[in-house]
Amino acid sequence: MNAVFKKLSRALRHPFNARYAFKRLKDYHAQPRSLDEVVDWAMNFGGGGYMRIKTLQIPSEITRLAQAVRAIEPRIILEIGAASGGTALIWSTLASERVITCDLQDMSHQAPLFTRLPPPGSNCTVTLLSGDSHDPHFNARVARELNGRQVDFLFIDGDHTEQGVTADYLDYKEFVRPGGLIAFHDIVERQPLPTNQVYHLWKRLKPLAATEEFVNDPGQCGFGIGVLHVPEQGAPALPA
Repeated sequence: MNAVFKKLSRALRHPFNARYAFKRLKDYHAQPRSLDEVVDWAMNFGGGGYMRIKTLQIPSEITRLAQAVRAIEPRIILEIGAASGGTALIWSTLASERVITCDLQDMSHQAPLFTRLPPPGSNCTVTLLSGDSHDPHFNARVARELNGRQVDFLFIDGDHTEQGVTADYLDYKEFVRPGGLIAFHDIVERQPLPTNQVYHLWKRLKPLAATEEFVNDPGQCGFGIGVLHVPEQGAPALPA
């Protein structure tokens, strides 16, 4: 009953939430934004229901990642784990052609907002794909969207179990061009939830290629971003 009431309440509030969100987006697009400003908007865009934009990141960590991504002048960005669209807001500022953001949840309600994230004058388009990233059919959908092209940056922030994040790495790493970047969220060992197990994959990857870590405080609980620089021969396979 609570779930039904929550769904009905969200539907009734949707027109008001949409009006607020599009006003915020208009304000965001009213002038060019520095990268620091873009990150601040991603953290504090606000909104409610389906029309909410938010990223659960430590500002210094996501800013350093955004700087690293900007440095490779990305054309295409692929994201596993859209959540509330905060990182998609950042990527849509950096990508010159396309952002493909994927999530387990149905994102059809958010589509009118999320697809308008790129700034005025940008040639970037945002594509939302809803489904299970571990499903081979979903992987095939991503491949069809790319149509033979490779991405410059892959952000993996979906299933945080060791098995899940490992599967996402193995299933999507081939879409990343040599010289591109693959980033993982929540890499620090100490985590608030037992299902946050990205650290175990990250420590296996670190000896295999050049990596960077963006961690605000070595003693922190949760968060932390790891970046793998894809070698010329492609993203490394995991040893048996």
